[in-house]
Parts: sequence; structure tokens; C-alpha cells
Amino acid sequence: MSVAWPVRVYVEDTDFGGVVYYANYLRWLERARTEWLRSKGLSQAALARDRGILFSVVSVQVNYRRPARLDDELIVTCAPRADGRASVRFVQQVLRGTELLADADVRVACLGAGTLRPTRLPEFVIAEVG
Repeated sequence: MSVAWPVRVYVEDTDFGGVVYYANYLRWLERARTEWLRSKGLSQAALARDRGILFSVVSVQVNYRRPARLDDELIVTCAPRADGRASVRFVQQVLRGTELLADADVRVACLGAGTLRPTRLPEFVIAEVG
């Protein structure tokens, strides 16, 4: 299941010219993945505490296509895809209306909270990505 998370661009997100600083896209992508997890009724803290697992980004490929600007209303999407037993890929987009501003491929590893070593994905993720 994909989620869409709304974002408004604030002054703090931009440079002097009112254009969004590139690193802010990474923050928004992260928040959309967190909201995907919340849509499953879970949180990062609960997974670490109750199931002993963490998720950690291991690679990110972002294509910046058009600039976002001050006061823009954006949508950040997040769709999980299968990527092995201990990781999942998220296909993500940043949109202004229907206009694609950026797209990303983010690989996230599932780690044991105590060991920080790769561990099998939980069943809810496996069921989601097929």
C-alpha cells in the first residue's frame, strides 16, 4: 500500500531565492516512510521496544527534476517494494499537484535493535511488499 503525505514549503526549507534546499527532500522522504509505518499502526519506537528491530537507510538515489519553492503545497508518496529477506525498497515521489519534482529509490535494512546486524523483515512488511 502506498501513502501520500502533504508538505508545505516554509522559509526554513529554502535558500535566499526561495528554492528548496536539496537536503530537505530527504527529510520529507523520511517522514513519508514514517507515515507509511504509522498507517500500519506502528512506530519506530514501538518496533525497537516491542519487536527488537530498527530500520536504517542503506542507500538513496534521488533525481531532482524541478525545484520546489516557498509556500508550495506538495505531496510526498511512499510505496514499498520487495528487496530480499532483510531489506525493503521504497519508491518515492515529491509532487506539486501532478508535476513530478523529485523521485527516489530508498533501500532500508531491518536491523536487530541490540546488535545492529541485519535481521529478517517482520511479517507485516513481507505481506505488504509481496
